[in-house]
Amino acid sequence: MDKDRIAGSAKKTKGSVKEAIGKVTGDSKTQAEGAAEKTAGQAQNAVGGIKDTVRDATKPR
Repeated sequence: MDKDRIAGSAKKTKGSVKEAIGKVTGDSKTQAEGAAEKTAGQAQNAVGGIKDTVRDATKPR
């Protein structure tokens, strides 16, 4: 598993928590930061997935 997938998943989770805290407290800035962090985590996770796919496809059999 690529390190980007791990870091992306962690960032996505952190962003989800931050977004939820922002919703509960009514803090729109925290909510927006969490949403942005969650999206960045999803993108990083996707990049890691692509790296894994390429690595698996080019691995000698």
